[in-house]
Formats: sequence, structure tokens, C-alpha cells
Amino acid sequence: MKKTVKFLGIVTLVVALGACSNLSKTQKNTAIGAAVGGVAGNVIGGSTGATLGGAALGGLIGSQVGK
Repeated sequence: MKKTVKFLGIVTLVVALGACSNLSKTQKNTAIGAAVGGVAGNVIGGSTGATLGGAALGGLIGSQVGK
């Protein structure tokens, strides 16, 4: 069962990353910022609200990088 879940997770990750191939630099930075912010928010706060807040803040910061 664990191998199946791990395999499906990897397949989902590959498909999701493949969909990002035609994004602009700003869009890529926003997506990366949201992902990193969401993880950081979850680690720091440990709640859904902290995760969503971190993702929102990370996305905002990511969209402004390089401007």
C-alpha cells in the first residue's frame, strides 16, 4: 500500500511540473513562492490557516521578485 501511494505521489508531481513548462518567469516565481510559503507556514504554524497564509504571502513575494 505504501509503495502505491508513493508511486501515485511521484506521478502526480511529474504531471504537475510538466504543466508548468510554458509559464512566464513571474508565474514560475509566484508558484515557487506559494509552495515554499505553504510549507514554511505549515512547519511554523502547524495549522491549515498558517499553511494558507504562508502560501499567500509566499506567492505575493514570489511574484515581486525580479521586478
